[in-house]
Amino acid sequence: MTNIVTPDWVKDAVFYQIFPDRFARSERVPKPSNLEPWDAPPTIYGFKGGDLLGVAERLDYLQELGITAIYFNPIFQSTANHRYHTHDYYRVDPILGGNEAFREFLDAAHARSIRVVLDGVFNHASRGFYQFNHALENGPSSPYLDWFFFDEERLRAGERLNCYPSPDEEQCLTGSNSSLAELGYQAWWDLPALPKFNTDTPAVRRFIFDVARYWIEFGIDGWRLDVPEEIDDDAFWREFRSVVKAANPEAYIVGEIWFNAHRWLQGDQFDAVMNYIFGRACLSFFGGERLDTTQRPGGYELQPLSAVQFADAVDHLLSLYDWEVTQVQLNLLGSHDMARFLTLVQGDREALKLATLFQMTFPGAPCVYYGDEIGMEGFDDPDCRRAFPWDEARWDHDLLAWFRRAIALRHAHPALRRGRYLRLHTDDGPGVYAFARQCVPSPQPSSFALLRTGSCEGEGETETLVVVMNNGPAACDLDVPARDLFAEGTTLRDLWAGGQARVIAGRITGLTLPPRSGAVLAA
Repeated sequence: MTNIVTPDWVKDAVFYQIFPDRFARSERVPKPSNLEPWDAPPTIYGFKGGDLLGVAERLDYLQELGITAIYFNPIFQSTANHRYHTHDYYRVDPILGGNEAFREFLDAAHARSIRVVLDGVFNHASRGFYQFNHALENGPSSPYLDWFFFDEERLRAGERLNCYPSPDEEQCLTGSNSSLAELGYQAWWDLPALPKFNTDTPAVRRFIFDVARYWIEFGIDGWRLDVPEEIDDDAFWREFRSVVKAANPEAYIVGEIWFNAHRWLQGDQFDAVMNYIFGRACLSFFGGERLDTTQRPGGYELQPLSAVQFADAVDHLLSLYDWEVTQVQLNLLGSHDMARFLTLVQGDREALKLATLFQMTFPGAPCVYYGDEIGMEGFDDPDCRRAFPWDEARWDHDLLAWFRRAIALRHAHPALRRGRYLRLHTDDGPGVYAFARQCVPSPQPSSFALLRTGSCEGEGETETLVVVMNNGPAACDLDVPARDLFAEGTTLRDLWAGGQARVIAGRITGLTLPPRSGAVLAA
């Protein structure tokens, strides 16, 4: 088995996901005409005109929030507002300010020790991509036919590709697995705008690897890989990793996989994946009876979980991957591909607060979807991609303060970033879930079967924190087994809400948790 090594900086990072067209605009970036009003509901095809200098001008805001890494949705030239229809992989979209704006942004972010990860869309391109357009214009005479999957018999017969079917034709086509026959080329999910690369072609592989290397050498800190399971080729991803890590051994490679990603997380392909399994579990427990079960993010059903069911789901999640991988999983509560967390829990702020506190105290790298921290809502695409409202009168300042405190708590305590995990207590009656995070100066054997190994070398003395979530509608008196984590009689201070508890007869007691609240206890 490959020795698994992941980027060390990710273990301490707090990410912020930005949809570039919708976060911020700068007066320094010239704008085209016919932009949608910033505050109008987003549409499938409309552009708001967000840009990279706008993000640079908001770095103070992100730094005050506690963000140390940014994941951008695609920034390369494209005719789509989401830019997953890549036209030129070497050119930042001019609406975003072009390569010069990205250079300025990247330098400004790095000056603040904020890392930057870009979205790599390597499974498919666009109808405007040069090699595809070349085949479109020249048919069977194009030297780029092997870059994509074409119906070459159709081309040799003189028939044109059907790149722009009527709306009715496109609706019938999508997801039908018939694009090769109907369009004359294979499109991802049969979407005509997204011709699928033939990554078996050596020239295509070289092109993608060269793009990956170019931007790492430009200075980015990693790649988020769009639908990487669609390139069903482990050798491709092994070579991709080799190219990226040769350019920067600490570059982060994180794949968009919505399910168990064990195949890709053996140390020879990705460092981590977007942890949608984590997000679904949080929605199901903290959302509870308020969860909108009619929604299916990523096609997955959502059902309420009890405290015990949630704790079991967490244990299963922590058993999936090597600890080195678990520590760098991108733990998210929402993204551009699903309805917003607040919308899925029907506006329940307390659910989002508790889920965020859990996210910031759990193993892995937390990722905040832009605007969740101020209470943004929205159903599926495009509604979940609304423009960020910079009028502070429209912000939920109480929610924002909660996010800032939870992120600051994580930064302040090595145990929350790198410490081992121990399930302590669950109780379905009041809806209570408690666990410990423990940081030790060097690896030590554990006497607990469920204690996930982890160490915090160079971080000083051992640190042990107990996190308690009361997700129920009533107050409850704390009664959690100490599991030999603290000496008898130890006084524990609640770092989150104030108050004290004590270890008496091997149990942590003496504190009452209000309904829908959390506590973080430290000796």
